[in-house]
Amino acid sequence: MNDPIVLVTGAGGALGGAVARRAAKDGMRVVLADLERGRARLEALATELGAGRALVATFDLGDAAAWTAALGRVKEAFGALPTRAVLVAGAWQGGAPVHEAKDESVWRAMLAANADTAYRALRALLPGMVAAKDGSVVVIGSRAVQQPWTSANAAEYGASKAAVVALTQAIAQEVLEHGVRVNAILPSTMDTPANRAAMPAADPARWVSTDSAAAVIAFLLSSDSRDVSGAAIPVYGRA
Repeated sequence: MNDPIVLVTGAGGALGGAVARRAAKDGMRVVLADLERGRARLEALATELGAGRALVATFDLGDAAAWTAALGRVKEAFGALPTRAVLVAGAWQGGAPVHEAKDESVWRAMLAANADTAYRALRALLPGMVAAKDGSVVVIGSRAVQQPWTSANAAEYGASKAAVVALTQAIAQEVLEHGVRVNAILPSTMDTPANRAAMPAADPARWVSTDSAAAVIAFLLSSDSRDVSGAAIPVYGRA
């Protein structure tokens, strides 16, 4: 089987699940990567995608050794390493301005959940893609990267996502001559069950649907976007 392999981090979440479904629809084999606590959701999704089409990989996404072990399992199961990846895993935390912060816990948490996981994923995945002279990675940023004032009272989150996108764009140049492309999307508020519960008075019709975001990601993974690398694409909906 020579179908492309795509690894999706945060596959147990709403956007990660939508990305995995779209990738499977487009003929890819999918590695569903997330933390161990999401295993039940991942196994249900793997069953939905079909026998032999998905592999569940639960591990600490911020641990370099865990990445090495996980990619070993991917190669054993699918006979090759991923040449496609979507880095959805991350977290949001906010609610207070920096001058009211009691400690640095939010700052450290946002850097760990967003910047560190992206960095470790890219370090683990890119060598195989460079060796294959074939690869496409999509990283999830945030509208806060281009409009940082929208992250007021969550400045730590906005800064961590800005770091992710800067990392993405610098690495895109490093690997471009090796046939590997790295891009980012910058969503505003996503229409997810968690966001609906957190903002019951908002109009979710103005938000970005997970299927819409997954379609943009699918384009960036495909050969149709072969001339696009280092992009940070706004996906704002009407939010």
